[in-house]
Amino acid sequence: MTDGPARWWQRRPLAGDALFAAALVLLEVAFLLLTPPEFWPGRMPGALAWSLLAAAPVALRRVAPWTAVGLAVATLMLPVLLKLAPGTQGLAFMVLTYTMAARRPARQAALAAVLLWMPVGVANLVAPPEGVLAVSPGYLLLNNLLIALLSYAVGRAVQARRTSVRALRERARVAEENQRSLAEQAVADERRRIARELHDVVAHHVSVMGVLATGARRVLRRDPDAADEAIATIEDTSRVTLREMRRLLDVLRTDAEPAADLTPQPGLAGIETLVEQVREAGLPVTLHVEGTPGPVEEGVSLTVYRIVQEALTNALKHAGEATAQVRITVADGYLTVEVTDTGRGPGPGPDRIGHGLVGMRERVGLYGGTLRTGPRPGGGFRVSARIPVESVGAAA
Repeated sequence: MTDGPARWWQRRPLAGDALFAAALVLLEVAFLLLTPPEFWPGRMPGALAWSLLAAAPVALRRVAPWTAVGLAVATLMLPVLLKLAPGTQGLAFMVLTYTMAARRPARQAALAAVLLWMPVGVANLVAPPEGVLAVSPGYLLLNNLLIALLSYAVGRAVQARRTSVRALRERARVAEENQRSLAEQAVADERRRIARELHDVVAHHVSVMGVLATGARRVLRRDPDAADEAIATIEDTSRVTLREMRRLLDVLRTDAEPAADLTPQPGLAGIETLVEQVREAGLPVTLHVEGTPGPVEEGVSLTVYRIVQEALTNALKHAGEATAQVRITVADGYLTVEVTDTGRGPGPGPDRIGHGLVGMRERVGLYGGTLRTGPRPGGGFRVSARIPVESVGAAA
């Protein structure tokens, strides 16, 4: 990929400034051609060579700035000794003053300006121009002083702007890193929470299988049918446990989670109680269930419960005066849960990044589902998840 003009200028300072110096010479020639012929110098080739020499320090303004300042001051001797017109000398001094002010600290910039323009003032007083360009030394001194101050002020303004832009970019970079860190921390915390809950589910299943296996062994000889039924239940439970173990291992990364009790986690059966609790807390909620939810994996049931819990909690916090609705639909091998409210929804800003929506997305993605959240047309907020479900006894 080729560099753009600005990038080329930054990466090749010597070549770019050499072209800039040539442009100053061409500008001086253009001004000269626009003036009446009686003001032209006697020898045009010599005047052109002098303009090139006077503009040469500009080519070094970025690669060797102090050398450029010294060469520019040295060229002041030639107009005095050879009675030459200023040519591009004035433009070169302006460019060098601006460059030092824009690219150097304040003390160095001020020192460069003094080194450049003090000899100019001395030359104006000692050897003012003669002929058609003759003016009073005081006028020349004041004119050059104003040019120097203007060049220096513009350079310092540019330098201040660059400093401000760099500071803003750094602040934006730090804010972006903090934002990313908060999001990653929220994901990690929620994954640990999911892992703990899946640990409880797996531990419960393993405990159930142990009890069933003990019972099957005791009745195996006197009641083979009961033992066969218990073994079939162990088989189905082991498949569910295996699936939950796979998901648990997918969630876990490096941190070992503390052991938890074997109390089963809430699920679909607890949603009605959850809705009643939220209703008592002050948010009118209605619950609609379409279809007949058969036996689904406890992890899926827990995920649906947590989605409803988080969505209703957010509605209590952010919706204000509103109503909410929970709709659960089971059809075509999918369980769909949708929680909507008529409030104003969560406000914008980085402080809203937390475990809520991040946790929902992690949970739903763990079971191969999809999650959609966002404002509703006409007001309010909507959380909708669609999760594939399979019978508890399905093959792994």
